[in-house]
Amino acid sequence: MLRRTIEAARRAAVLAAVLLAGAAHALTPAEATAMATGDTDERVAAINRAVPGADARTMAFFQALADDAVKTSGSRVYVLRDDKGYDPVTGAELKVPEDAEDVVNNNLLRSTLDTAMAALQLASPDDKVRAGAVQVLLNEPDESRLPLVEKALAAERVPAIRARLERVRAASMLDSADRAHRLEAAATLADSGSPEVKLLLNERLAKEEDAGVKAALLAAVRSIDGRLVWGDRINAIFSGLSLGSVLLLAALGLAITYGLMGVINMAHGELMMIGAYATYVVQGLFQRYLPESWFGGYLVAAIPVAFLASALVGAVIERGVIRFLYGRPLETLLATWGISLMLQQGVRTLFGAQNVGVENPSWMSGGFTMLGNVALPWNRICIIVFAGLVLLAMAWLIGRTRLGLFVRGVTQNRPIASCMGVNTARVDTYAFALGSGIAGLAGCALSQIGNVGPDLGQGYIVDSFMVVVLGGVGQLAGTVYAAMGLGILNKFLEGWTGAVLAKIAVLVFIIIFIQKRPQGIFAVKGREA
Repeated sequence: MLRRTIEAARRAAVLAAVLLAGAAHALTPAEATAMATGDTDERVAAINRAVPGADARTMAFFQALADDAVKTSGSRVYVLRDDKGYDPVTGAELKVPEDAEDVVNNNLLRSTLDTAMAALQLASPDDKVRAGAVQVLLNEPDESRLPLVEKALAAERVPAIRARLERVRAASMLDSADRAHRLEAAATLADSGSPEVKLLLNERLAKEEDAGVKAALLAAVRSIDGRLVWGDRINAIFSGLSLGSVLLLAALGLAITYGLMGVINMAHGELMMIGAYATYVVQGLFQRYLPESWFGGYLVAAIPVAFLASALVGAVIERGVIRFLYGRPLETLLATWGISLMLQQGVRTLFGAQNVGVENPSWMSGGFTMLGNVALPWNRICIIVFAGLVLLAMAWLIGRTRLGLFVRGVTQNRPIASCMGVNTARVDTYAFALGSGIAGLAGCALSQIGNVGPDLGQGYIVDSFMVVVLGGVGQLAGTVYAAMGLGILNKFLEGWTGAVLAKIAVLVFIIIFIQKRPQGIFAVKGREA
């Protein structure tokens, strides 16, 4: 109810702004009939003629047409509202005849109506409404709307919206009969980096006969191509960093369990899955027991829950199975593979075999637009930042705390550490639980960018091992370099070869690299070796 009230108030503000803009005239019965009856081209022309001088009744009639709430009987037009019929011109209530027919709109008419209403929304006091209207008009420019665009341009005070309005004005002049207008449009649009503007220029190029204008259009297209190339590069780098951050989160836990402890944990992907399902459970608790306004904070609460859930399962696995298999890598691999199957089946029993839905909080929805073809999603940006924070926390824990000292001592020389009074069995459990908990954090992050299901971790386990081995076993810095390097390399190769060949090329690169440098990017030096 509140949403409907707000929407009605917004529309009223738009209509008032349109009427105050001047040059408005009352909707006539002939105009209403022309917009609702006849063939598509005639109706489109009638709608476009009505836009420059549209009044409140015209705008309301546009909305009724868009909502499929109009009927006709002969030359009489009826607007339906609350199961009653009304005259679109006077607003008087009318009885709708039983033989009245629905007005049917095809895709062209719907697009025309959307563009017409967007043109009228340029006078809205709401910045978001005006920005949306500008985008609609840029997709469907029309020279007949130039007066409205120029009025909006004269009144616009927001620089970003004003710049886009300039492009709408230029795009609207591309089909002008005046050669000077077409040249001006080409010069203005050359500064754009938008694929939509490039498409408009190419469409005009196919029809242009003037050699001078053609040259200007070609120069504008080349200028936009140069900007789009840089946009593609930025997209590839960002996508690579995003993939690298996901690989880093997935591999950080293995950097402890495999890199430091030498345990080949094939259940690492399932520990990530547990973190993702823990996030799903916290989301459900927030939805059921807390007010809707608190829902945006569920992800913050899910982070420690995902860590503790996976860490607890990891501790149970270490105390129940792994502790008896240290120094026997093949048996460890087989045992943890069996555990991974059990965990998958357990999740299927509890939550079902189908994927479950985990929503992004409102503050992670949408994105940040840099260039015409560069949009950076907030959820990916947050995951990159989150991966950096987890990395810093892990580096501090391993390098600056008593537990980290014990872990490093036990992994480097277990007998000497034991002689110094270190409880090596307890340290093993803590270290394995820590690696498992970090896997849970990776699952929490992955729940925000993909589906959450029993097979969630299977797509990352091989890549995680490759990152750890490539970076250097037991080397945290190597894990970071390997994750980011593989992510960026993979995304750049995808642009040239496709996703499948890019994966194959990355795998071949890793094989060749390990052949030449078995110790990885960072080799263990000094007495540690």
